Amino acid sequence: MSDFDLVLCGTLVLPDALVPRGFVAVSDGKVAMVGRGAAPSARTRHDLGEALILPGAIDAQVHSLSQKGQEDFVWSTRAAAAGGVTTIVDMPYDEGDVVNSADAVRRKVAHAESQARVDFALHGTIDPAEGASRIPEMIAAGVAAFKFSTFGTHPTRFPRIPPEMLYDAFAAIAPYGLVAGVHNENHEAVEAYMAKVKAAGISDWRAHGMSRPPITETLAMAEIYEIGAATGCDAHVVHCSVGRGYELAARYHAEGHVATAEACIHYLTLDEEHDVARLGGKAKINPPIRPRAEVETLWRHVAAGNVWLVSTDHVAWSEERKTDPDMLKNSSGAPGLEAMLPLFVKGAIERGVPLTWAARLMAENPARHFRIDHVKGALTAGRDADIVVMTPEPYVYDAAASGNTVVGWSPYNGIRLSWRVAATYNRGEQVFDGTKVLAAPGRGRFVRPPMTRVISA
Repeated sequence: MSDFDLVLCGTLVLPDALVPRGFVAVSDGKVAMVGRGAAPSARTRHDLGEALILPGAIDAQVHSLSQKGQEDFVWSTRAAAAGGVTTIVDMPYDEGDVVNSADAVRRKVAHAESQARVDFALHGTIDPAEGASRIPEMIAAGVAAFKFSTFGTHPTRFPRIPPEMLYDAFAAIAPYGLVAGVHNENHEAVEAYMAKVKAAGISDWRAHGMSRPPITETLAMAEIYEIGAATGCDAHVVHCSVGRGYELAARYHAEGHVATAEACIHYLTLDEEHDVARLGGKAKINPPIRPRAEVETLWRHVAAGNVWLVSTDHVAWSEERKTDPDMLKNSSGAPGLEAMLPLFVKGAIERGVPLTWAARLMAENPARHFRIDHVKGALTAGRDADIVVMTPEPYVYDAAASGNTVVGWSPYNGIRLSWRVAATYNRGEQVFDGTKVLAAPGRGRFVRPPMTRVISA
């Protein structure tokens, strides 16, 4: 009689160590045992040789519904499964139904449950007309965090939250122990720089970076962290493209505040002078892709421990929304779910950064961040058996050829990757076999923090 349902043998990638000749044993969808050396018997056993075995990634920043009728969870979670991402945390700025009430949370949960192939959690946000009043009801409905913005692109769809309202929102969240995440661009500064760029008649690939220089980010980050310090709320910057921002986060952390910052995979991979110049609107992302020197600075912050999460900020815009010759007229954002983990492994190996950071920044820390570490984020007995296997098989990424994304374009097309996602398991069930996504729509589950009580008066 077999001891376990599944045993995988290879090199374990844990947050604090690499374990050659390691194994993970799974029973009833949970991690049952992790060890080294002779592995126990199982109904299904794979001796994977040189393969890396990592905890399934948690993508902290996904926009499945930003373009109505385009991607949806049926496609975003397909790309996730193919990329070794076993839980996505979806953003609230859905076209046609912004998630800013308990009813909106429940509608989105029901909708996603019918489509998702892997597990999902949700962000909530606020309607500026209502302020912070609905935050408690969204927490009760199960959101894992909140998302706001210091920059506004639309008054209701993606609104600017002014400092006094941001303070109220942070103060409302703090007693529940959840995180307030904020898009970090100073609205007034961006508007002023954008006006200068337009007045100068600059509309090519240079326009975007010029309209959002680094100071627009760091001004906003200081505001976010000061409000967090004043309210006692965990303050998180959802994407930082400049080294100075991570220095600010480290400074507030040293002073005893919870002040964290997230590096999207595009900031660790692409640069302005080569990739934005080549890709134009397909590399338009807010905040912008920065010069190569800044990319390398961010990797140094990864190695120093100043980066809290790595995510994608995934959004699969249709191609016509990313190919306008006028750079500033393109939609902002890019797909990345299928490529994040291989891109991070490639970048880390090339720079001598320990692969343990992959387990920490894309599994352990996100699970803690969203208060779902009771079930997610680690190859630890009792947690969900969310596992990704990577094998040393060099290949050139091509989003169209994979068939796992709703769009055939990607800013990462043509990049040579050294490690491939060979298998993905979600709650012990294989959802990707290295070629084909096996998970059917609707098998994914909604993941929420434990029922949260107010922790202070």
